[in-house]
Amino acid sequence: MTSKITIIGAGPGGYVAAIRAAQLGAEVTLIEHDNVGGTCLNRGCVPSKVMKTSAEILEKFHRAQEFGINVTEKVYPDMQRLMARKEKVIRDQIKGILKLLKHHKVSYLKGYAYIEGANLIKVKLPDNTIHEVPWDRLILAVGSEPLNITSFPFDGNKIISSNEALCLSEIPESLAIVGGGVIGCEFAFIFSALGSQVFVVEALSRLLPLPSVDENCSKVLQREMKKRKIKFIVNQTVKKVEDKEGKCHVTIGPSPFDTIKKERDLKPQKVEVEKVLVCIGRKPNTDNSGLEKLGVKTDENGWIIADERMETSVHGVYAIGDVLGPAKIMLAHVASKEGLIAAENAMGKNRTMDYNVVPGAIFTMPEVANVGLTEAQAKNQGHNVRADTVLFRNVAKAQVIGEIAGEAKIVSDTETGRILGVHIIGPHATDLIGEGTLAIQMGCTVKELAETIHAHPTLAEIMLETSYKALGKALHG
Repeated sequence: MTSKITIIGAGPGGYVAAIRAAQLGAEVTLIEHDNVGGTCLNRGCVPSKVMKTSAEILEKFHRAQEFGINVTEKVYPDMQRLMARKEKVIRDQIKGILKLLKHHKVSYLKGYAYIEGANLIKVKLPDNTIHEVPWDRLILAVGSEPLNITSFPFDGNKIISSNEALCLSEIPESLAIVGGGVIGCEFAFIFSALGSQVFVVEALSRLLPLPSVDENCSKVLQREMKKRKIKFIVNQTVKKVEDKEGKCHVTIGPSPFDTIKKERDLKPQKVEVEKVLVCIGRKPNTDNSGLEKLGVKTDENGWIIADERMETSVHGVYAIGDVLGPAKIMLAHVASKEGLIAAENAMGKNRTMDYNVVPGAIFTMPEVANVGLTEAQAKNQGHNVRADTVLFRNVAKAQVIGEIAGEAKIVSDTETGRILGVHIIGPHATDLIGEGTLAIQMGCTVKELAETIHAHPTLAEIMLETSYKALGKALHG
């Protein structure tokens, strides 16, 4: 008898789960009220990278003389064409996903899903008719959305979320970004390159204050922000935003997370900007879903709780992706892996999710990427650690392309030589991290990496040079 597997949410977790379940012989129904691809494709990873690409090209034009090219006309962003290109990229990706679903005979329903109880979902279709979907196994991939801060709520015009930031028809003259995490820092570089005066406010002691991000990467990033005249302040929070004569008056004060407050930080600051972009948190898309009818357990903030098999507290009901919240890892590629695990387990297999070797990719300018343990984490776990760093300026390809800012660090165990972590800030760091991810996944040592011939001239040679340095045999670093 064919298993009926229903998946709510067609993001990078949901549609991947649908394809895998279909490959295993299930009768699959995938339900999505928006476009396929989820936040990542429609309001996140992909459109922001389209904007970043344009921002990088613009920066290159401004440096054209360094490369022996004279630009005689003024170069400036055309937001109408940029947004048109963004929409085309999204449309093309959506078409590709829909073709995949059709090829694998996945039944795709566009509409709002509501859980009626065990084994039944009702879907409100665009024409307001109701379609009933029975299920044997259910996978929840409903995602998340930007968190609205009550003290300065979104208005979609002056106070905006990342959703609106990706659809602006004009570049704001000035922009305050609340939150110096991944999204906030990415937008800071994008809008600065496109012409905004940017001011970033972060409540913790550094930008990119994630446990997985090496502190040296944060220091380099902060230095690069200063070079671009991006203003930022740490250990401070936005207290309120007032609209006065068409401008946002932002009041900034001490952070509750700052335990060692300096006297100068106690006095409130005021910043006047055209728009405020809020990038501090997300919430689960579980409202009005009928989740309570199944009795699926959530934490105090509404995030669904799932075990290492991606199964919730209810047998046969699985959850993947952002809806699991910060207790897991809220990244598109993690959601895809969780989707594979959930689909296979829903079809009777016994797979478990491993979060130990997950690459992080941050598309700032320069990029930041990491995998495995930081130096501090490795020491806390009892390893005898050494950490070796090589600057990109020592790599010929970095000099060739004129992007010499940044470094690569390999954290290794001194007794075994095993690579424990790789941390990169610099050109194409998000592409280079794949080698580090494979190295850690396979238990590779710095000696094995050093004995691997790398093509010249390439940016990947920084991994080779850093591994040489870890062996005490540095050639160029």
